[in-house]
Amino acid sequence: MTKPLNNPEYLAGRANVANRNPELTTGDTSHGADNWYTSTVVVKQAVSFPNVYGMQLAGNLFTPKNLDKNITHAALIVGAPNGAVKEQSANLYATKLAEAGFVTLAFDQVFWGASDGRLRNAMAPDLYSESFSAGADYLGQLAFVDAERIGVLGICASGSFAINEAKIDTRLKAIATVSLTDMGAVARGMRDMLGTHAMVDQASTQRNVEAAGGAIAYTSGTPETIDAHSDAFATEFYDFYRTQRGAADTTTHPTLTTFAKLLNFYSLSDIETIAPRPLLFIAGDHAMSLNFSEEAYAKAAEPKELYKVAGAGHVDLYDRTELIPFGKLSSFFSENL
Repeated sequence: MTKPLNNPEYLAGRANVANRNPELTTGDTSHGADNWYTSTVVVKQAVSFPNVYGMQLAGNLFTPKNLDKNITHAALIVGAPNGAVKEQSANLYATKLAEAGFVTLAFDQVFWGASDGRLRNAMAPDLYSESFSAGADYLGQLAFVDAERIGVLGICASGSFAINEAKIDTRLKAIATVSLTDMGAVARGMRDMLGTHAMVDQASTQRNVEAAGGAIAYTSGTPETIDAHSDAFATEFYDFYRTQRGAADTTTHPTLTTFAKLLNFYSLSDIETIAPRPLLFIAGDHAMSLNFSEEAYAKAAEPKELYKVAGAGHVDLYDRTELIPFGKLSSFFSENL
């Protein structure tokens, strides 16, 4: 489980800038894979904004070029997959939804990318959830955004963080998830597979190592290499995060000591309290994570919808533009904001 990645350059993030890296293998670009999509009809602006604890988050604000700033508009906060930065999937969704007329905000989670936070690569599910409220704080202060019409879109694990925050922030008026992953359930599944106490013991012991000045240990995330014996999970994620298709300035490996904090994260508990605000769960019908969307849908109160994308896996919905139902997302937010 532990990955002692001790190279300082590696810990700071790869040399890959937040752009396509031509030195890497191409990756599978079928079904319109276009993580690095840009639009001629959308303006992208680098921004920063604080969370309630004073930590600065780095973001990109996307607005339609023809946006009338004399009136207010609906806005969306878009969260990236766990361990990813805004340049990985979130910017693509934010750009496409800005083309549909929304003001959109993609961001780096605290402890990752260009956002504040030490220890780098730390897992902090409560702070990750807070980031969506921080996004609403920022958007609500823009003169051309209607603070009563703010929605959220969480991709992969961000779906669980968005749901968690929507339970306690009614400014988030409509919530959509794509390839929802309940990170607390993932961690508890790993704990049970390793043995009831093994994960916690390992994280606890590692804290002693690091408190004494030892090297930081990392765990899980996307493998650095794959071979003919790699499982479907490793292969699917490698093809996005370790190729030109989606590689950016992130390692995706969280710290071992903080990964254990996910054991106390129950994002789907009390999900029914989000009602009457609407929920949309989008997942590939071949996705390894489909059960999370199905469980969330079953537990949620109306109004809710589970939308399955035929022939799509989990990572397919990160960037394969021919599979991602942007029209469904646009209509959902248009009707509910």
